[in-house]
Amino acid sequence: MNLYPFKFQPILKERLWGGTKLKEVLGKPIESDITGESWELSAVEGDISTVANGPLAGTTLQQIIDQQPEGLLGKDVFDRFGKDFPILIKFIDAKQDLSIQLHPNDELAKKRHNSFGKTEMWYVMDADPGANLIVGFNKNVTKEEYSESLENDTLLDLLNYEEVKEGDTFFINTGKIHAIGAGVLLAEIQQTSDITYRVFDFNRKDKNGNLRELHTDLALDAMDYDKKDDFKVVYDQKSDTVNSMVDCPYFKTNFLQLDNNLSLDVKARSSFTILMCVGGSAEIVTNAGTVAIQKGETVLLPADSESISIETSGVKLLEVTV
Repeated sequence: MNLYPFKFQPILKERLWGGTKLKEVLGKPIESDITGESWELSAVEGDISTVANGPLAGTTLQQIIDQQPEGLLGKDVFDRFGKDFPILIKFIDAKQDLSIQLHPNDELAKKRHNSFGKTEMWYVMDADPGANLIVGFNKNVTKEEYSESLENDTLLDLLNYEEVKEGDTFFINTGKIHAIGAGVLLAEIQQTSDITYRVFDFNRKDKNGNLRELHTDLALDAMDYDKKDDFKVVYDQKSDTVNSMVDCPYFKTNFLQLDNNLSLDVKARSSFTILMCVGGSAEIVTNAGTVAIQKGETVLLPADSESISIETSGVKLLEVTV
């Protein structure tokens, strides 16, 4: 099986809070006016990505991994995760505020759900004027204070709001209470996990008139109650070079703002490479094939790619490895 640069069919998700920016800004083939998420690259059970280009079109990501695990994942990734693809890539459009939520760490997620935890990062692609995110508490809070605020409907008074614009980047470690606010379109990079503890949902009802499930008790032991200023990512945006954004145990993300061609150094890698296009367009050229990428698209480059070069006159990319 010849491994080449892969594109995948977007897996589109209706959400109570979703909108139409995935189509209007990113060109996704949505059919609903409440489409909240486009899963670009997923090995979550029940939502496994399918190849959209080349000879292996119609093959699933998992089928490729099963046949050539080290060729796709890289030896180090395979040794650590086996045949489990460790990263989930999404674009998210919040027309309304998302629920206020948090994610458990690896230990809790394994014990309770037999899952990875969910460390994630956000890159803001588009934001309406005044749009914001909720990230963490605005002061140190005790478990008792937090529980009391839920009972009294005053949780929002304890939360930290961050007004955002294009290019703003946030790292959301497990346990941190958070929510994407109305009017924000972002790229999300996270561990492969769909475990979310929803703690407040603005008392909204779904189309059947039901309140959505909350996970109040599960969240109590998973939450970090301290105020921390560790979430805003400060990174260089120098042209025609690799700018480091996030380097955590689960993924490494770089920012590439290119006006000219650039070759990536793949010799030291023992990992696949994901390129998310957050602006402009480019051709991704490897020894095994070439693929075009434009804003709103994602390409997976196998670990056994011997060379990767980006040919462009203007592109912004997030480069993700493990």
